[in-house]
Amino acid sequence: QVQLVESGGGMVQAGDTLRLSCKASVPSGRSASGYAMGWFRQAPGKEREFVAAITWNADNTYYADSVKGRCTISRDNAKNTMYLQILSPEPEDTAVYYCAADALQQLRLWPIQTPDYWGQGTQVTVSS
Repeated sequence: QVQLVESGGGMVQAGDTLRLSCKASVPSGRSASGYAMGWFRQAPGKEREFVAAITWNADNTYYADSVKGRCTISRDNAKNTMYLQILSPEPEDTAVYYCAADALQQLRLWPIQTPDYWGQGTQVTVSS
């Protein structure tokens, strides 16, 4: 069982830098390092969409076309924490952002599969 808690959401200005964190809690004696982790988001009135994912050892990342080039996903397994940074966010990036974890390391499959573990989500609102 993996519990995920997002932080860093809120109001940001377009052109600022958006930074989100996801802290993973696992049973005592275990590590979250065996799981790939990623981010999804859901904007008002739209379906949930994949944003980015990273393998357990951070040797590979995968991004949605909508954020590619302005988004960086990273993780620190010593802290059981994953990060998402979006440069120059736009109002179109406004959404609830969800952290997810799964054993699936084939990141290209993440957009079409449902990860096993989810956070509660954090609201991000980008104002112009």
